[in-house]
Amino acid sequence: MAEVEFATFAVAAEPAGPEAEIFEPIRRHLGAQSIGVNRLELQPRQRMRVHVHERQEELYLVLSGTLTLIVEEVEHEIPVGTLARVGPTTRRQVANRGDVSVVLLAFGAAGEHESRDARAWGSWDEGGPGRSPREVPLPPDFDE
Repeated sequence: MAEVEFATFAVAAEPAGPEAEIFEPIRRHLGAQSIGVNRLELQPRQRMRVHVHERQEELYLVLSGTLTLIVEEVEHEIPVGTLARVGPTTRRQVANRGDVSVVLLAFGAAGEHESRDARAWGSWDEGGPGRSPREVPLPPDFDE
């Protein structure tokens, strides 16, 4: 049987305040190897460097406040609960033009996504190598 890989990490969605670290790497807490995950907390009117990546695309998920994401000099207001993507070679700047702190998660990964590499089983009792998820019906909902 394969080694079980599972980890959790509590991410603070609310601002920690002016003394908080701007950048908190989360990937290491989870043991993630193929995707970067960072928590950023920007104080009012604070901004990060303009940057670009050679291969890594980034997703930004706003947890608190309103993010100002500047993409090739165009400002975009990204509200709570919104996910934004910026491609690898596109210049971007993460900023906070508002009067309250912004908390967000930044996810980064490089390389082609391997779509449909999952294997599925109809139940925990089913053995074997599994099947394509499209071949396995969804199980019934839990009883109340």
